[in-house]
Formats: sequence, C-alpha cells, structure tokens
Amino acid sequence: MQFETQSGPLSFSCTRLVVAGWTGRDTAAVAHHIEELAAIGVPPPSTTPLYYRVSADLLTQATELQVLGPDSSGEAEPLLIQHDGALWLGLGSDHTDRALEATSVAASKQVCPKPVATALWQFDEVADRLDDLTLESWIEESGTWVPYQSGTLAAIRPLLELMDGAPMSDNTAMLCGTLGAIGGVRPAVKFKARLGDPHSGREIMFDYTAHPLPIIA
Repeated sequence: MQFETQSGPLSFSCTRLVVAGWTGRDTAAVAHHIEELAAIGVPPPSTTPLYYRVSADLLTQATELQVLGPDSSGEAEPLLIQHDGALWLGLGSDHTDRALEATSVAASKQVCPKPVATALWQFDEVADRLDDLTLESWIEESGTWVPYQSGTLAAIRPLLELMDGAPMSDNTAMLCGTLGAIGGVRPAVKFKARLGDPHSGREIMFDYTAHPLPIIA
C-alpha cells in the first residue's frame, strides 16, 4: 500500500499485523470499558494490555468494505508502522464484529478488515507531544454524523511502552487501542476518524463504509 508523508510517498507491505487491546492508561477507565463490553456479552481479557495477532492482509486503505452481517463497527486508533528501520504514526480503525465479540474477541477482530488512512507522520516529529494529539471519530445514525469517540492519546498507554509488549520489526503494523465510545459500543455502517496535532495544526482523517453481507444459514 502507498502512504503520503512529508518526505514523499512511502510504499509499505505489511507482513505482521498486531491489534493491541485494553490499552487505556487509566485503569479505572479500562475496568469501565470491560464492564461496558461485558454488558453486551463480551468476556473479560486474560490480561491487560493484550496483543492480538491478525492476518496481515486485513490491513487496507479501501473506503468501501464488505463485512458479514449488520453487527460490526469501527474504533479510531493510533497506528504504528515500522518500515525500513523507521517508525511512523498514522490512523486506523479496528473494525470489529460486535456479535462475534461476545463469543471470541480474537475471532471478532480477525473477521473484519482494518482500514487505515493514507497519511503517515514520522514518529520522532511528534514523540515529544504524543499525549497532546487528539483522537476523534463519528458514526452515521439516521442519516446524521454523531460523535462516537473524543479524547487525546494521553488516555492510551504510551505508544513506546506498548511496543515493549509487541516488538516492532520491519513491515509490522500495530493498532494501539482506543477510547471509550460516547453512548456505548454499537454497530455502524459509516465511520470516520481524525488524528490531530494541535501544535502544528496538521491532521490525518479518513472515512469508510462497511457494507453488510447477508448471513446465510
């Protein structure tokens, strides 16, 4: 896939994709998120944070996706990419099957594509202010975009700390966890997200549609 960077286009071929879960820095907030998901039948994690390996070919820049059934939705997450010895920061969505999540979190992540934005920032350029970066998302409900997530990366464990739990070799991508959902986790077909840097005024944005396929028994 091709990414846009300030130093020019970057070609990246993902061979290892990791989805980090339960990465909240506030342990009380993590416990609340676990309770939130438990309310819809999701079993608690064995440990926190937890690193899920999923198929590398799930990583995509497509804006039109196909998913099985009507029960999936996205989550805005910082994206780390290791390429040619350098670390990059981007924006992705851990699109997840919410119905399957109640049976197996790992399986719910494996069955859905992981869309990402087409822009990357050099990690070193923002490393000194990661906590100030803003993360937001919206979902479409009844034809209107409504806020779904809003906060800063200060709510997520330090990204370099997360890398200690899942070392990044070249051609690795990692989604680094997310913020709580405003109004609770729920399915949505249309999703958009934004990563902002208040210091420079730069932002990364993307949106996509996840078209549900019929479930045939």
